[in-house]
Amino acid sequence: MSIATKTGDRGETALMYGRRVPKTDPRVDAYGCVDELNSALGIARATAGSTAIAGQILAIQKELINVMGELATAPEDLNRYEKDGFTLTTSAMVDRLTSVIDDLEKDKNLYGKGWAMPGDSPLGAALDLARTTCRRAERRIAALETNPEILRYLNRLSDLCWLLARVAEKKAAAS
Repeated sequence: MSIATKTGDRGETALMYGRRVPKTDPRVDAYGCVDELNSALGIARATAGSTAIAGQILAIQKELINVMGELATAPEDLNRYEKDGFTLTTSAMVDRLTSVIDDLEKDKNLYGKGWAMPGDSPLGAALDLARTTCRRAERRIAALETNPEILRYLNRLSDLCWLLARVAEKKAAAS
C-alpha cells in the first residue's frame, strides 16, 4: 500500500475507525500539534546522545503515541479503541512526569533569575522548542471535550521540557 492514498486530496482525513472529517477539524489540529511535539522531542533526543535526558525523552515519545491515538479517535469510538487494546492517557502517566519533575527540582540551582533564554546549548534549545510546541498542543486540546488527563499530561510535560532544558544548559556550561 502506498503512503499516497489520495483520500485527503479534497481536504478531508480519516480518524481512527474511518470516520471522515475536514482537515480543519479541531481534533485533527490537536493531534497534529502533538505529532509536531513528538517530532520536536525527536530532535531533542537526537541531540542528547546517550544520556539520561535521551531516555526520558524516549519514554515521553512512546506515551505521546497513546495521546495521539486517543485524540485521533472520535469520542463515540473510544470504547472500541480500548477493546482493541489501545491505551488511554492516564493519571499514572501524569504522576510519572510529576515524579521526574519533583526529582529534578531538588537541584535548586536550575532556576536562574528572570526568563530563560533559549539557545545556550543545542539540546536546551531543542527542548525549549518542544516546550513551546507542547504549549500550543495544550491550547488546542483545551478547546476539545476529551479525556482531562490529556491536558494534565501535556501541562506537566511542558514543565518537564522546561526543566530538562535547564539541566541540559547547566551541563553544557559545566563542560
